Order: sequence, then C-alpha cells, then structure tokens
Amino acid sequence: MANELFAALADDLAQLIRLHDREIDADVLVALRQVDFPHQLALTASEADGVQAWANMAAALAGPLSLDDLAADFAAIYLNNQYASSPYESVWLTDDHLACGAPMFELRAIYASAGWQAADWRQRFDDHLVLQMQYLQRQFLTPAVDPENLQSFLDDHLGYWFPDFARQVSMRCRTSFYAALVELTHVWLQQCRSVLADVTGRETPTRDEVAARINRKLALDKAEVAPIRFMPGQHGPSW
Repeated sequence: MANELFAALADDLAQLIRLHDREIDADVLVALRQVDFPHQLALTASEADGVQAWANMAAALAGPLSLDDLAADFAAIYLNNQYASSPYESVWLTDDHLACGAPMFELRAIYASAGWQAADWRQRFDDHLVLQMQYLQRQFLTPAVDPENLQSFLDDHLGYWFPDFARQVSMRCRTSFYAALVELTHVWLQQCRSVLADVTGRETPTRDEVAARINRKLALDKAEVAPIRFMPGQHGPSW
C-alpha cells in the first residue's frame, strides 16, 4: 500500500517538476488541458486552501495564455531574479541572502548519501527548488525509502522556505498561470507532508520549532569556519 502511495506522489512530483523546470510550450499546455490538470493529481484538494489552489490552477489553464508572456514570467522567476524571489534555498535561509551558502552544501551531502547528484551544479546549484523536488521524487520511488527522512527533509528544506517563495512570486508575477502554479505547489507540499505524518505517526513540528533548529544548524556552520588571522613573522619571508 505504501509503495503504491509513494509511486502516486512521485508521479505528481514529475508533473510539477516539469512546470517549474523549464518554459511552457504549446504541447505542454495542450497536455495539461487534456488531462484536466490539476484535478487528476493523486493528492486531491481537501481543505479550503487546497480547493482554492486547484480551482485557481484550472481557471488559469482555461483562460487565454500567451506563450511569450509565460516565457517572460518564467525568466523573471527562475532565471534573472526579477521578482526578488530566488528559487535557491540559500538565499532565503542565510543572513546575507546569497546563493551557494551552507544549505547548498548540506543538500549536496544529502543527495550524495542517496547516491545522486546534480547533473551540473554550475548550471543549477544543489539547493534549487527543482533539484529538491527531483530528490523527493527519486526517494519516493526507492524501495527502501524512509518516510521519516522525507518528513525531516520537507521540514528543514523545501517545505520550510517554499511558502515564502510562493507568496512573493504570486504577488509579483505577471501571469495567472505562475501565480496559480506556486500556490498549487505550496499546498501540494503541505498535503504531502501531512500524508507522510499519517504514514509515520510522527507529529509535524511548528514553524517556530523548525526555524530554531535551522538557525542552530546555520550558527554551527558559521562557527566551524574559523577566520584566518595573519601573524607577522609566523609565515613567509622574514625581511
């Protein structure tokens, strides 16, 4: 039963990944409309926020959509940070709000422990939202998957900062499609976390509890990086 559930979640993720990963083309729009996206997803809209998110996505797809407008919005969100809504975790979690921070290296280690790595970190850093979704998808399809590990992953990584990303994108983007997509993905991640909690029986920590844990972890990372101090006469020429 769990394997069937996880396979269904992996299939949902595959569809969401495609929409966040690269520009939307005419064939993708046709396919989404043919399958009545997002109502065919395994996770259904249960509570009020989910019903609204699913309805907004369906409404966006039902209306007229310009591929040029979608391409411009995609670039603004995922490529050039025009809306100040970075798809990289480090930007949201670190004090200096820069890419390639400690979260990127932590995620790289998590991927490596699962026998996976980013195809090219120079093109897309390890803490990109698409790579985190791909990691989840791969884990759901792994026979020996540990649901508690996936709970912790969502709590400390994608599920923690994505709500802020989604809120900012939805307020600033120019197309109803991407506003609906980030809202839908946000609610889907929340429901996925609830499903995992039902499987494991482990309670979901509050956001404050997760924030405190993340802050302690980041503080430890900073403490481990000792500053380099130059002591005259200790090294190099003595003249």
